[in-house]
Amino acid sequence: MKAIDLTDKIISWYRKYGRDFPWRHTKDPYKIMIAEFMLHRTKAEQVVPVYLEFIEKYPDVYSLAEAEQKDVRKVTEHLGLHWRSKHFIESAIYIVEKLNGQFPDNYDELRKIPGVGEYIAGAILTICFKKPAPVVDCNIARFINRFWNLGLRGEIRRKKQIVKIAGELFSINNPGKFLFSLVDFTSLICKPVKPECSQCPLKTLCRTNNGTL
Repeated sequence: MKAIDLTDKIISWYRKYGRDFPWRHTKDPYKIMIAEFMLHRTKAEQVVPVYLEFIEKYPDVYSLAEAEQKDVRKVTEHLGLHWRSKHFIESAIYIVEKLNGQFPDNYDELRKIPGVGEYIAGAILTICFKKPAPVVDCNIARFINRFWNLGLRGEIRRKKQIVKIAGELFSINNPGKFLFSLVDFTSLICKPVKPECSQCPLKTLCRTNNGTL
């Protein structure tokens, strides 16, 4: 099955069943970065009120760069992120001082921003700049491993096979839309335990589900 056909099917599913979150209505890399900081190991539904409060208080990178850590911590502690409150300010200061307040559209340069890892850099590239990047977290890696029946075990998201396939999947005109689609698909359908195979739009194609490619 061609990667573009697979992405089309997942995006079509997303249009019908996808979730709606405030950070999915912006292409502002600052807001995407803040959302991704908060979404790390935290349910999206829990993030919504904290994200909205944070963006209202610190609407751009400049206001955050001037913030006091204790004030930022008051907002982020609702998510148990008090230990990471420093990341928010450090990233903002770096962007203001080193990048003149502008986010780069280059993966390596994005990775230099404090707190911005591989996944967040890829998310910013795909969502904000519409550039293809192999965006892979544990859920996306699980989907790729399962769909292609690769049989990989352990920490697989950096495995060459996973990254290669992810790169092919995200090489489309709207990679950001696909990322949102895939995030929801892996949360609601291709779940870690008891995946909803009967409702999966890819069930006849999935190698693990005894389909054929």
